[in-house]
Amino acid sequence: MNGAILRTELKRSVAPWSGALVLTTALAFLFLLPGSWGTGTTAWTAQWTTMALWTRSLLFYLWPLVVGLGALQGLRDHRSKMPELLTSTPRPARHRAAALAGTTAVTTASAFLVLVLVGAVQVLAHTEYTHPRWLPISLVGAFSLAVGALLGMGAGRALPSVLTPPAVTMAAFVFTALMQTSLGRDETTTAMGVTSTEPNHVSLLSPAVQEVRDQLLTLPASVHLGQTIWLLALAATGFALLVATTWRTRLAALAPALAGAALALLVLPSDAHRIYVVDRAAAEPVCDGPVCVTRSQQGRLAGLAGPGEEALRRLRTALGSRAPVSVRENSAVLPEGSTPRWSRQTVLFDFDDDVVATARGQELTRALIGVALVPGCTPVGWSGFGNDDYARTVAVGWVLGDLQPLPGTLSQTLRREVEAATRPVWRELEALPRAAQLERIDAMRTAALTCEGDAFDALKGGTAR
Repeated sequence: MNGAILRTELKRSVAPWSGALVLTTALAFLFLLPGSWGTGTTAWTAQWTTMALWTRSLLFYLWPLVVGLGALQGLRDHRSKMPELLTSTPRPARHRAAALAGTTAVTTASAFLVLVLVGAVQVLAHTEYTHPRWLPISLVGAFSLAVGALLGMGAGRALPSVLTPPAVTMAAFVFTALMQTSLGRDETTTAMGVTSTEPNHVSLLSPAVQEVRDQLLTLPASVHLGQTIWLLALAATGFALLVATTWRTRLAALAPALAGAALALLVLPSDAHRIYVVDRAAAEPVCDGPVCVTRSQQGRLAGLAGPGEEALRRLRTALGSRAPVSVRENSAVLPEGSTPRWSRQTVLFDFDDDVVATARGQELTRALIGVALVPGCTPVGWSGFGNDDYARTVAVGWVLGDLQPLPGTLSQTLRREVEAATRPVWRELEALPRAAQLERIDAMRTAALTCEGDAFDALKGGTAR
């Protein structure tokens, strides 16, 4: 396709509008709407992989939109009442179809790549960890939009009706929605008896991906390969529909999509734990003495090393030989709803923990002491406030000899509630002989680290279970 044809198609087609809608609506979604894509270590501007995954997640509505605009473009010849004239020209139908499809497909894919470029500029300013493993995620996303436009044009050409664009848009949206809900997820039950869902391999037929729940999760090569096979099959079906002239050839055009779906499902991982996998390179520890973070967060190690070593020193003074000996960012990725796993020898923390997230200097030391003694037993992926927070506040006050609210974003009402619940327990603990204090602290740690029992009750002298 030469430059003259490209300029003509850009003037006559919906391609510029398609690209503009993809870019502007996506940017508005990411910048103007509040959500988990804007905060913490999983923000779309925090890491390369999270940026690629969040922009791909927007395809749950961008892809149906592009399919619908493609169908509108496919009606152009029918609206102009030119099909018979065009079929009488010596130029092959596939050449005309390529010119029509190429412009819209390239424009929509380019708009998505511009969105990725906007994210990439911001990621460069937020992380020191750079790698190329995010590129396939974004490239498959751009390709899926190009294929969506082609498929929509084929549908518009095959079913030349004013109802076709809204119908295929709705069908595509229902497809992406079902892939992220009922059809694309399997129900599971955790060891605690908590029911949750996880994506299955059928969900990978959708161009959109699930919301990002952990900075270390990524898609493996088998997913990229399987999705590429599926998209190539859809592209073949879309192009075949564009050039088909009879109902028989239009029905035959569906064959590549069916064959591609079957082949893709053979390639895509069927085990839910192999769909989103840990990026081992990003999870590698980077250490400064006894304080370690994952490679993806290596830029934060300098600000963590001093407070981390001070927290270990304070814990060693308070607990003696029972104190932890290292501080490490928690790189374990557990299923949603499962019970967290903690260690007596290592202080495992998460940069997204409300107590740690905004803390600096001495506040960070207090936060790490609290996480070491009472790391919290809220199921993975859940949030809550209760006795673990009370126990953590008292434990830090016991180590430092001064009861103060821990760092975080608690409201004034909750801070007063914590003060009222913890000060009597702290005073009672301080009044006990040293051996009795250590006994209660040890009982509290046992309950807190095993997630069996109530840590705050143990501090008050009750049973740990």
